Amino acid sequence: MSTARETARDSAARPHFGRTQLLQAAAGLALSAALLIWGLPRFAQTSWHEVWAVLTTITVGNALIFLGLVLLGLWSYTLTLSASMPGLSHPRALVMNVCGSSVSNLLPGGGAVGLAATYAIARSWGISRRVVSTSAIVTGVWNTLARIALPLIAIAALTIGRVGMTPVLRDAAIAAMISGTVVVVLFVGALASERVARRVGRGLDRLLAPLTRRTKRTMTIDALVTDLRSRILHIVAKGWLPMTLGLAGYFGFYYLTFVAIMRNTGVELFHGELFAAFAIGRLLTAVGITPGGMGVTETGTAAALVAWGAAPAEATAGVVLFSIFTHLMEVPLGALGWLAWSVIPKATEPDLTDPDPPPDLPRSRCTPTGSE
Repeated sequence: MSTARETARDSAARPHFGRTQLLQAAAGLALSAALLIWGLPRFAQTSWHEVWAVLTTITVGNALIFLGLVLLGLWSYTLTLSASMPGLSHPRALVMNVCGSSVSNLLPGGGAVGLAATYAIARSWGISRRVVSTSAIVTGVWNTLARIALPLIAIAALTIGRVGMTPVLRDAAIAAMISGTVVVVLFVGALASERVARRVGRGLDRLLAPLTRRTKRTMTIDALVTDLRSRILHIVAKGWLPMTLGLAGYFGFYYLTFVAIMRNTGVELFHGELFAAFAIGRLLTAVGITPGGMGVTETGTAAALVAWGAAPAEATAGVVLFSIFTHLMEVPLGALGWLAWSVIPKATEPDLTDPDPPPDLPRSRCTPTGSE
Protein backbone atom coordinates (compact mmCIF):
# COMPACT_ATOMS: atom_id res chain seq x y z
CA MET A 1 0.00 0.00 0.00
CA SER A 2 1.19 3.55 -0.76
CA THR A 3 2.40 5.72 2.08
CA ALA A 4 3.28 9.36 2.59
CA ARG A 5 6.91 8.28 2.17
CA GLU A 6 6.16 7.06 -1.35
CA THR A 7 4.42 10.34 -2.09
CA ALA A 8 7.54 12.22 -1.03
CA ARG A 9 9.61 9.84 -3.15
CA ASP A 10 7.51 10.69 -6.21
CA SER A 11 7.97 14.40 -5.53
CA ALA A 12 11.71 13.88 -5.27
CA ALA A 13 11.67 12.27 -8.71
CA ARG A 14 10.55 15.56 -10.20
CA PRO A 15 12.92 16.56 -13.06
CA HIS A 16 15.72 18.86 -11.98
CA PHE A 17 18.69 20.31 -13.80
CA GLY A 18 22.12 19.42 -12.49
CA ARG A 19 25.49 20.35 -13.94
CA THR A 20 25.36 17.62 -16.60
CA GLN A 21 21.91 18.64 -17.76
CA LEU A 22 22.90 22.31 -17.90
CA LEU A 23 25.99 21.46 -19.96
CA GLN A 24 23.87 19.36 -22.32
CA ALA A 25 21.37 22.20 -22.67
CA ALA A 26 24.14 24.72 -23.35
CA ALA A 27 25.81 22.47 -25.94
CA GLY A 28 22.51 21.71 -27.65
CA LEU A 29 21.49 25.36 -27.78
CA ALA A 30 24.94 26.36 -29.09
CA LEU A 31 24.67 23.82 -31.91
CA SER A 32 21.13 24.98 -32.67
CA ALA A 33 22.31 28.59 -32.82
CA ALA A 34 25.16 27.66 -35.18
CA LEU A 35 22.78 25.79 -37.49
CA LEU A 36 20.30 28.66 -37.48
CA ILE A 37 22.75 31.54 -37.85
CA TRP A 38 25.11 29.94 -40.38
CA GLY A 39 23.44 26.86 -41.85
CA LEU A 40 19.88 28.09 -42.40
CA PRO A 41 20.62 31.06 -44.70
CA ARG A 42 23.36 29.09 -46.48
CA PHE A 43 21.15 26.12 -47.39
CA ALA A 44 18.15 28.34 -48.10
CA GLN A 45 20.29 30.58 -50.36
CA THR A 46 19.44 33.84 -48.62
CA SER A 47 20.74 36.19 -45.90
CA TRP A 48 19.49 37.22 -42.51
CA HIS A 49 19.15 40.81 -43.70
CA GLU A 50 16.64 39.70 -46.35
CA VAL A 51 14.85 37.42 -43.90
CA TRP A 52 14.51 40.20 -41.34
CA ALA A 53 12.99 42.50 -43.98
CA VAL A 54 10.21 39.93 -44.50
CA LEU A 55 9.68 39.33 -40.77
CA THR A 56 9.09 43.03 -40.12
CA THR A 57 6.01 42.92 -42.37
CA ILE A 58 4.13 40.64 -39.95
CA THR A 59 1.52 42.55 -37.95
CA VAL A 60 0.59 42.04 -34.31
CA GLY A 61 -2.88 40.93 -35.41
CA ASN A 62 -1.44 38.18 -37.58
CA ALA A 63 0.88 37.09 -34.78
CA LEU A 64 -2.13 36.73 -32.46
CA ILE A 65 -3.87 34.58 -35.07
CA PHE A 66 -0.81 32.33 -35.29
CA LEU A 67 -0.71 32.02 -31.50
CA GLY A 68 -4.42 31.21 -31.36
CA LEU A 69 -4.04 28.39 -33.89
CA VAL A 70 -1.11 26.93 -31.91
CA LEU A 71 -3.14 27.05 -28.69
CA LEU A 72 -6.01 25.26 -30.44
CA GLY A 73 -3.54 22.57 -31.51
CA LEU A 74 -2.26 22.14 -27.97
CA TRP A 75 -5.81 22.00 -26.64
CA SER A 76 -6.69 19.34 -29.23
CA TYR A 77 -3.95 17.11 -27.87
CA THR A 78 -5.68 17.14 -24.48
CA LEU A 79 -8.23 14.79 -26.09
CA THR A 80 -5.43 12.26 -26.59
CA LEU A 81 -4.06 12.64 -23.07
CA SER A 82 -7.45 12.57 -21.34
CA ALA A 83 -8.59 9.50 -23.28
CA SER A 84 -5.38 7.64 -22.44
CA MET A 85 -5.46 8.68 -18.76
CA PRO A 86 -9.03 8.29 -17.42
CA GLY A 87 -9.87 10.88 -14.79
CA LEU A 88 -7.58 13.56 -16.24
CA SER A 89 -9.47 16.77 -17.08
CA HIS A 90 -8.71 18.75 -20.22
CA PRO A 91 -7.31 21.81 -18.37
CA ARG A 92 -4.94 19.58 -16.39
CA ALA A 93 -4.00 17.71 -19.55
CA LEU A 94 -3.06 21.04 -21.13
CA VAL A 95 -0.89 21.95 -18.13
CA MET A 96 0.78 18.53 -18.27
CA ASN A 97 1.40 18.83 -22.02
CA VAL A 98 3.00 22.30 -21.99
CA CYS A 99 5.12 21.48 -18.93
CA GLY A 100 6.49 18.32 -20.50
CA SER A 101 7.08 20.00 -23.86
CA SER A 102 8.94 22.94 -22.33
CA VAL A 103 11.33 20.61 -20.49
CA SER A 104 11.84 18.49 -23.63
CA ASN A 105 12.80 21.58 -25.63
CA LEU A 106 15.66 22.46 -23.28
CA LEU A 107 17.77 19.34 -23.81
CA PRO A 108 18.99 17.34 -26.81
CA GLY A 109 16.93 14.16 -26.79
CA GLY A 110 14.87 15.69 -24.00
CA GLY A 111 11.88 13.41 -24.55
CA ALA A 112 12.86 11.21 -21.60
CA VAL A 113 13.03 14.26 -19.31
CA GLY A 114 9.65 15.41 -20.60
CA LEU A 115 8.22 11.97 -19.84
CA ALA A 116 9.65 12.17 -16.32
CA ALA A 117 7.98 15.57 -15.89
CA THR A 118 4.66 14.13 -17.05
CA TYR A 119 5.02 11.26 -14.57
CA ALA A 120 5.82 13.60 -11.66
CA ILE A 121 2.90 15.92 -12.45
CA ALA A 122 0.41 13.07 -12.78
CA ARG A 123 1.58 11.50 -9.51
CA SER A 124 1.25 14.85 -7.71
CA TRP A 125 -2.44 14.83 -8.68
CA GLY A 126 -2.95 11.37 -7.22
CA ILE A 127 -3.02 9.48 -10.52
CA SER A 128 -1.70 5.97 -9.99
CA ARG A 129 1.53 4.66 -11.50
CA ARG A 130 -0.41 2.09 -13.45
CA VAL A 131 -2.60 4.66 -15.19
CA VAL A 132 0.39 6.88 -16.01
CA SER A 133 2.37 3.96 -17.40
CA THR A 134 -0.53 2.82 -19.54
CA SER A 135 -0.96 6.34 -20.92
CA ALA A 136 2.75 6.63 -21.77
CA ILE A 137 2.69 3.35 -23.71
CA VAL A 138 -0.55 4.03 -25.59
CA THR A 139 0.18 7.67 -26.52
CA GLY A 140 3.67 6.64 -27.60
CA VAL A 141 2.19 4.16 -30.07
CA TRP A 142 -0.40 6.68 -31.29
CA ASN A 143 2.32 9.29 -31.91
CA THR A 144 4.32 6.67 -33.79
CA LEU A 145 1.31 5.96 -36.01
CA ALA A 146 1.05 9.69 -36.70
CA ARG A 147 4.71 9.78 -37.75
CA ILE A 148 3.97 6.99 -40.20
CA ALA A 149 0.90 8.78 -41.57
CA LEU A 150 2.44 12.23 -42.14
CA PRO A 151 4.98 11.30 -44.85
CA LEU A 152 2.47 8.98 -46.53
CA ILE A 153 -0.09 11.80 -46.73
CA ALA A 154 2.62 14.13 -47.99
CA ILE A 155 3.62 11.72 -50.74
CA ALA A 156 -0.02 11.37 -51.78
CA ALA A 157 -0.38 15.16 -51.82
CA LEU A 158 2.69 15.58 -54.01
CA THR A 159 1.38 13.10 -56.57
CA ILE A 160 -1.47 15.50 -57.41
CA GLY A 161 0.83 18.54 -57.36
CA ARG A 162 3.34 19.96 -59.77
CA VAL A 163 6.51 18.41 -58.39
CA GLY A 164 7.88 15.03 -57.43
CA MET A 165 9.08 13.68 -54.13
CA THR A 166 12.41 14.90 -52.80
CA PRO A 167 15.06 12.41 -51.60
CA VAL A 168 14.71 13.85 -48.08
CA LEU A 169 10.99 13.11 -47.94
CA ARG A 170 11.42 9.70 -49.54
CA ASP A 171 14.11 8.69 -47.02
CA ALA A 172 12.07 10.13 -44.14
CA ALA A 173 9.00 8.20 -45.26
CA ILE A 174 10.94 4.95 -45.48
CA ALA A 175 12.55 5.49 -42.06
CA ALA A 176 9.22 6.41 -40.46
CA MET A 177 7.49 3.39 -41.97
CA ILE A 178 10.22 0.96 -40.87
CA SER A 179 10.62 2.29 -37.33
CA GLY A 180 6.89 2.80 -36.90
CA THR A 181 6.07 -0.67 -38.15
CA VAL A 182 8.54 -2.18 -35.66
CA VAL A 183 6.94 -0.28 -32.77
CA VAL A 184 3.41 -1.20 -33.82
CA VAL A 185 4.31 -4.88 -34.34
CA LEU A 186 5.90 -5.04 -30.88
CA PHE A 187 2.87 -3.30 -29.37
CA VAL A 188 0.36 -5.66 -31.00
CA GLY A 189 2.56 -8.66 -30.21
CA ALA A 190 2.83 -7.65 -26.54
CA LEU A 191 -0.96 -7.46 -26.31
CA ALA A 192 -1.51 -10.75 -28.11
CA SER A 193 1.16 -12.83 -26.37
CA GLU A 194 2.36 -12.83 -22.76
CA ARG A 195 5.69 -14.25 -23.93
CA VAL A 196 6.23 -11.35 -26.33
CA ALA A 197 5.11 -8.91 -23.63
CA ARG A 198 7.79 -10.21 -21.27
CA ARG A 199 10.48 -9.90 -23.92
CA VAL A 200 9.42 -6.34 -24.77
CA GLY A 201 9.29 -5.54 -21.06
CA ARG A 202 12.81 -6.83 -20.43
CA GLY A 203 14.10 -4.77 -23.37
CA LEU A 204 12.40 -1.60 -22.07
CA ASP A 205 13.71 -2.36 -18.60
CA ARG A 206 17.31 -2.37 -19.83
CA LEU A 207 16.72 0.72 -21.98
CA LEU A 208 15.11 2.80 -19.21
CA ALA A 209 17.25 1.59 -16.31
CA PRO A 210 19.52 4.71 -16.30
CA LEU A 211 16.43 6.96 -16.16
CA THR A 212 14.57 5.12 -13.41
CA ARG A 213 17.29 4.35 -10.85
CA ARG A 214 16.41 7.38 -8.75
CA THR A 215 12.74 6.45 -8.49
CA LYS A 216 13.55 3.30 -6.45
CA ARG A 217 10.78 1.46 -8.23
CA THR A 218 9.76 -1.92 -6.85
CA MET A 219 8.28 -3.25 -10.07
CA THR A 220 10.25 -3.83 -13.26
CA ILE A 221 9.06 -2.74 -16.68
CA ASP A 222 9.06 -6.46 -17.52
CA ALA A 223 6.38 -7.14 -14.91
CA LEU A 224 4.61 -3.86 -15.67
CA VAL A 225 4.17 -4.53 -19.40
CA THR A 226 2.80 -8.00 -18.70
CA ASP A 227 0.47 -6.72 -15.99
CA LEU A 228 -0.94 -3.91 -18.12
CA ARG A 229 -1.92 -5.93 -21.19
CA SER A 230 -5.62 -6.03 -20.29
CA ARG A 231 -5.63 -2.42 -19.19
CA ILE A 232 -4.05 -1.23 -22.45
CA LEU A 233 -6.63 -3.17 -24.45
CA HIS A 234 -9.36 -1.52 -22.36
CA ILE A 235 -7.99 2.00 -22.93
CA VAL A 236 -7.53 1.43 -26.66
CA ALA A 237 -11.04 -0.03 -27.04
CA LYS A 238 -12.66 2.94 -25.30
CA GLY A 239 -10.31 5.76 -26.26
CA TRP A 240 -9.03 5.08 -29.77
CA LEU A 241 -11.40 7.61 -31.38
CA PRO A 242 -10.74 10.63 -29.09
CA MET A 243 -7.00 9.82 -29.09
CA THR A 244 -7.01 9.79 -32.89
CA LEU A 245 -9.10 12.96 -33.13
CA GLY A 246 -6.79 14.67 -30.65
CA LEU A 247 -3.70 13.95 -32.74
CA ALA A 248 -5.51 14.88 -35.96
CA GLY A 249 -6.54 18.20 -34.40
CA TYR A 250 -3.04 18.83 -33.06
CA PHE A 251 -1.32 18.31 -36.42
CA GLY A 252 -4.23 19.90 -38.29
CA PHE A 253 -4.07 23.20 -36.39
CA TYR A 254 -0.29 23.22 -36.61
CA TYR A 255 -0.54 22.78 -40.38
CA LEU A 256 -3.06 25.63 -40.57
CA THR A 257 -0.56 27.74 -38.62
CA PHE A 258 2.16 26.74 -41.11
CA VAL A 259 -0.01 27.66 -44.11
CA ALA A 260 -1.14 30.97 -42.55
CA ILE A 261 2.46 31.95 -41.81
CA MET A 262 3.68 30.99 -45.28
CA ARG A 263 0.92 32.99 -46.95
CA ASN A 264 1.73 36.01 -44.78
CA THR A 265 5.43 35.85 -45.64
CA GLY A 266 4.72 35.57 -49.37
CA VAL A 267 5.18 31.85 -50.03
CA GLU A 268 2.66 30.81 -52.69
CA LEU A 269 3.15 27.10 -53.18
CA PHE A 270 0.62 24.36 -53.88
CA HIS A 271 -0.90 22.84 -50.73
CA GLY A 272 0.69 19.47 -51.47
CA GLU A 273 4.14 21.04 -51.44
CA LEU A 274 3.38 22.98 -48.26
CA PHE A 275 2.14 19.85 -46.51
CA ALA A 276 5.21 17.90 -47.64
CA ALA A 277 7.48 20.62 -46.21
CA PHE A 278 5.41 20.60 -43.01
CA ALA A 279 5.77 16.80 -42.78
CA ILE A 280 9.54 17.04 -43.25
CA GLY A 281 9.71 19.54 -40.41
CA ARG A 282 7.61 17.37 -38.07
CA LEU A 283 9.81 14.35 -38.80
CA LEU A 284 13.03 16.31 -38.24
CA THR A 285 11.87 17.38 -34.77
CA ALA A 286 12.74 13.84 -33.72
CA VAL A 287 16.44 14.41 -34.50
CA GLY A 288 18.03 14.25 -31.06
CA ILE A 289 21.28 16.16 -31.59
CA THR A 290 19.65 19.49 -30.70
CA PRO A 291 16.70 20.37 -28.40
CA GLY A 292 13.56 19.44 -30.34
CA GLY A 293 15.61 19.20 -33.54
CA MET A 294 15.92 23.01 -33.54
CA GLY A 295 18.17 24.20 -36.35
CA VAL A 296 17.96 20.88 -38.17
CA THR A 297 14.19 21.23 -38.59
CA GLU A 298 14.29 24.79 -39.92
CA THR A 299 17.16 24.12 -42.31
CA GLY A 300 15.55 21.01 -43.79
CA THR A 301 12.13 22.64 -44.16
CA ALA A 302 13.45 25.83 -45.75
CA ALA A 303 15.65 23.87 -48.16
CA ALA A 304 12.64 21.83 -49.28
CA LEU A 305 10.49 24.93 -49.83
CA VAL A 306 13.21 26.65 -51.86
CA ALA A 307 13.78 23.49 -53.92
CA TRP A 308 10.07 23.52 -54.84
CA GLY A 309 10.23 27.12 -56.06
CA ALA A 310 9.58 29.33 -53.04
CA ALA A 311 11.48 32.62 -52.79
CA PRO A 312 14.44 31.99 -50.41
CA ALA A 313 13.95 34.97 -48.09
CA GLU A 314 10.18 34.51 -47.83
CA ALA A 315 10.44 30.75 -47.24
CA THR A 316 13.15 31.13 -44.60
CA ALA A 317 11.22 33.88 -42.82
CA GLY A 318 8.13 31.66 -42.74
CA VAL A 319 10.08 28.72 -41.34
CA VAL A 320 11.67 30.89 -38.65
CA LEU A 321 8.31 32.37 -37.67
CA PHE A 322 6.69 28.92 -37.53
CA SER A 323 9.52 27.69 -35.30
CA ILE A 324 9.05 30.66 -32.96
CA PHE A 325 5.35 29.91 -32.47
CA THR A 326 5.54 26.12 -32.29
CA HIS A 327 8.91 25.55 -30.60
CA LEU A 328 10.26 28.57 -28.75
CA MET A 329 6.78 29.65 -27.64
CA GLU A 330 6.44 26.37 -25.73
CA VAL A 331 9.09 27.55 -23.25
CA PRO A 332 7.10 30.55 -21.89
CA LEU A 333 3.88 28.53 -22.19
CA GLY A 334 5.62 25.82 -20.17
CA ALA A 335 6.59 28.39 -17.54
CA LEU A 336 2.92 29.37 -17.26
CA GLY A 337 2.07 25.67 -17.07
CA TRP A 338 4.49 25.08 -14.18
CA LEU A 339 3.03 28.13 -12.45
CA ALA A 340 -0.49 26.73 -12.90
CA TRP A 341 0.67 23.33 -11.62
CA SER A 342 2.13 24.97 -8.50
CA VAL A 343 -1.27 26.38 -7.51
CA ILE A 344 -3.41 23.38 -8.50
CA PRO A 345 -4.31 21.35 -5.37
CA LYS A 346 -2.12 18.27 -4.90
CA ALA A 347 -3.17 14.88 -3.64
CA THR A 348 -2.04 14.11 -0.10
CA GLU A 349 -1.99 10.42 -1.00
CA PRO A 350 -1.68 8.84 -4.46
CA ASP A 351 -4.96 7.44 -5.75
CA LEU A 352 -4.99 3.73 -4.90
CA THR A 353 -7.67 2.92 -7.43
CA ASP A 354 -7.38 3.01 -11.18
CA PRO A 355 -10.27 4.89 -12.79
CA ASP A 356 -12.60 2.75 -14.85
CA PRO A 357 -10.82 -0.61 -14.36
CA PRO A 358 -11.40 -3.33 -16.94
CA PRO A 359 -14.25 -5.52 -15.72
CA ASP A 360 -12.44 -8.72 -16.74
CA LEU A 361 -9.22 -7.84 -14.88
CA PRO A 362 -9.14 -9.11 -11.27
CA ARG A 363 -8.10 -6.55 -8.66
CA SER A 364 -5.35 -8.89 -7.44
CA ARG A 365 -3.69 -8.57 -10.87
CA CYS A 366 -4.39 -4.84 -11.03
CA THR A 367 -2.42 -4.18 -7.85
CA PRO A 368 0.51 -6.57 -7.44
CA THR A 369 2.17 -6.64 -4.05
CA GLY A 370 4.72 -3.90 -3.59
CA SER A 371 3.96 -1.96 -6.75
CA GLU A 372 1.75 0.71 -5.25
